Amino acid sequence: MARVVYVNGRYLHYREAATHVEDRGYQFADAVYDVCEVWKGNLVELDEHLGRLYRSLEQIRISFSMTRAVLIQIIKRLVRYNHIVDGHVYIQVTRGVAPRQHEIPSFSLSPSLVVIAKHAKVEKLEGLARKGVDVVTAPDIRWSRVDLKTTSLLPNVLAKEEAISSGAGEAWFIDRDGNVTEGSSCNAWIVTQDRTLITRPAGEASGILGGVTRKSVILKLAPALGLKVEERPFTVLEAKNALEAFNTAAIILIMPVISIDGSPIGTGKPGEVSQSLREAFHKYTDLTPV
Repeated sequence: MARVVYVNGRYLHYREAATHVEDRGYQFADAVYDVCEVWKGNLVELDEHLGRLYRSLEQIRISFSMTRAVLIQIIKRLVRYNHIVDGHVYIQVTRGVAPRQHEIPSFSLSPSLVVIAKHAKVEKLEGLARKGVDVVTAPDIRWSRVDLKTTSLLPNVLAKEEAISSGAGEAWFIDRDGNVTEGSSCNAWIVTQDRTLITRPAGEASGILGGVTRKSVILKLAPALGLKVEERPFTVLEAKNALEAFNTAAIILIMPVISIDGSPIGTGKPGEVSQSLREAFHKYTDLTPV
């Protein structure tokens, strides 16, 4: 069956979907996005994802008048059209179409909305989680407002490509002080020898995106499993000496990390803490039926 996507008020077959060549999202990455998991026909932590989307829009001053209720109906309809049981929904809002110039036009623009629903390769992801991923480090050269989920992702793309080229699955960014910020497409965590979860603080000055999955681990999973969380910076050396490490994101959920720059973490295999978090994830997260 042909895939269906949503583009500016229309549900279209995937091959027919297109946006204007002078859309500012295409020319300037003047856009924000978010990704929400679909699990067994439910949208996972939808309110949190939409809250982050609307906050990012407000922060970069894109005037998006569509209400959450209408956007939710579009998302649900698209999931049903594509018969998604397990997968993800990608939502992108750009500032709109205007003649190319760096300054934001003084006249009112109509934001462009694209929503895409995809099936997940569940077995592949579960197999990867059982095996764990290797990470490599990369200097963090991104702009300072990484707390906003914008489409300005070229440094992330290059870091991910470097990781893949070296045989790893992810790259962790390192700040000027030698501390880990986050992954190219995830938040980074370590587990200390006393089983405390460590992750960098979120916020405008922190150098990381406040991940929805990260927030779920802190506020829901860790308390439910009796695990302590500390939000603080950690170094590469501390990561190498940790009991475990893992990444979090909506697509990968909790993904065990087994080495960093070639040095095994813990036993060099997925650890008990990260595995228990992954197994418990959907039990403690908010689910919105489609």
